[in-house]
Amino acid sequence: MRKFILYTFTIVASTAILSSCSRIIQGEIGVKRRLGKVSNKTVSPGLAVFNPFTTKVIKVPTRTVNLEISTGLPSKEGLTIKSEISILYRIEAKNAVSVLESIGLNYEDVIILPVFRSASADVCARFMAKDMHSAERSKIEKAIKDQMMETLEDRGFIIEAVLMKNITLPTGLSNAIEEKLNAEQEAQRMEFVLQRETKDAQRKVIEAEGKKQIIVIDAEGRKQADIIKAEGEKTARIIEAQGIKEANELLNSSLTPTILKYKSIEAFRDVSSSGNSKVIITDGKTPLLGLPD
Repeated sequence: MRKFILYTFTIVASTAILSSCSRIIQGEIGVKRRLGKVSNKTVSPGLAVFNPFTTKVIKVPTRTVNLEISTGLPSKEGLTIKSEISILYRIEAKNAVSVLESIGLNYEDVIILPVFRSASADVCARFMAKDMHSAERSKIEKAIKDQMMETLEDRGFIIEAVLMKNITLPTGLSNAIEEKLNAEQEAQRMEFVLQRETKDAQRKVIEAEGKKQIIVIDAEGRKQADIIKAEGEKTARIIEAQGIKEANELLNSSLTPTILKYKSIEAFRDVSSSGNSKVIITDGKTPLLGLPD
């Protein structure tokens, strides 16, 4: 009987000891609530010991939390765009006590979601439905986040990002956007073809201009060669004529009357020494030679 009582006491004591301990992990902060009153002091990550009969340790996450919702977003045209939203938020450790005191543990339903719905309705109503499916989406996400922070930052929450995912447009609008995109792609393709043809035409013009320049340069070269050749021939003829002139002038200047008479005598002598018959006619001034019979 004593063994049974001792065994029972050991179990009860062990249970009491274990239930009076709580483990706080990284990314959490512990807040003690004693007899319904929240303590102003927080418990850092580690092992927290408390009286399980009067006190409870509430774990508040300080790491980033991903709150996912599916909702309809209004557009400027009055359409409702279905979308899946991820709200990335965290609670500042220093504000964990005030969050529990002023809001409680169901803070997502009490404050985060209502603030998001108000901010998203206000922001999305300023954009067209097609903007939510284009590059404008990042502007919408940032605008919603900034507007949420205006309300939640002072309450101890940090909104890190608002992400719009799986946006579903109305069927008619989706088809119209797809047709517009196809038309824009076709226009871009035709513009590319036009640019390519224009560049090809420009290339041909450049090639033709190059060939023209080659022909012009070749003709110019031939012309210059002919001019140079003609100039050379002209110069040669001038030099030759000048030489002949100078030779004649030199010859004329060297033919004195005495030399001319001497040359005439030599010429008659050469003629007279020939064995052939001759008839010599003179002007009466040149010497007369006696010719053999």
